[in-house]
Amino acid sequence: MRIRGVYYHVELKSQGEPLVFLHGFTGSSTSWQHLVSEFPHHQLIFIDILGHGKSAHPGNSSRYKMEEIVEDIIAILNTLSIQKANLLGYSMGGRLALSIAASYPNRVNKLILESSSPGLKSVDERNKRMFHDQALAEEILQSGIRNFVDRWEKIPLFASQNVLSTEQKSRIRSQRLLNSEIGLANSLIGMGTGSQPSWWDILPELKFPVLLLCGELDEKFCEIAKSMHDLLPFSVLKQINQAGHAIHVELPRIFGKIVNEFLNQDYSLK
Repeated sequence: MRIRGVYYHVELKSQGEPLVFLHGFTGSSTSWQHLVSEFPHHQLIFIDILGHGKSAHPGNSSRYKMEEIVEDIIAILNTLSIQKANLLGYSMGGRLALSIAASYPNRVNKLILESSSPGLKSVDERNKRMFHDQALAEEILQSGIRNFVDRWEKIPLFASQNVLSTEQKSRIRSQRLLNSEIGLANSLIGMGTGSQPSWWDILPELKFPVLLLCGELDEKFCEIAKSMHDLLPFSVLKQINQAGHAIHVELPRIFGKIVNEFLNQDYSLK
């Protein structure tokens, strides 16, 4: 669909209460397809975030600012006549989901954040991260998508995925290679952790249930999740044993069960 001047690839499956899936960096809507059968009672909305998958990859990095992408997702919901939805975001997609929730809290029913953060607290931290992301973006443009994916697959964050089958690894790699250099580079520059707004101070104001998921092997994001849990008015924190950063990939059945239980349960605010 054409959204605010750019093309977005959006897939809809099933019927029921809307559940929006927002993938991580280098991912796409295909990152979630193995989970479709886990959510038989929801309308599933899979979106290729700008610069990823089959969505557009404009050359201007300012079009990728987190604030711009938030407006895009809201425009997609408006186009689909969805007033309120559940948002499920992983890593970069979790930062986007939280940014939507912070900017448009009245459009969110429940929020599920997998291995996500509210951004960085200090200006110094943000500046250092922006410098790092700028350098990585330049590397992607210079070395090409295949060389970048070769390196990306080997970072410590994904070490726990070594236990995946050869077929699973091949599928993830093939999906990553379908992305464009300019799309990934501009995503880092425009909506990276350093360039996005910090939402730490907003967390106490979010008045809807939030599910925080982290893998026990991903110590950094489990610490972030615990800090978020302390600040949110109503949150459920689940640390998943024997899992790393991408729980939905490593342990999809457990992931689906926990998310379903959260979506189907009535919660009262603390």
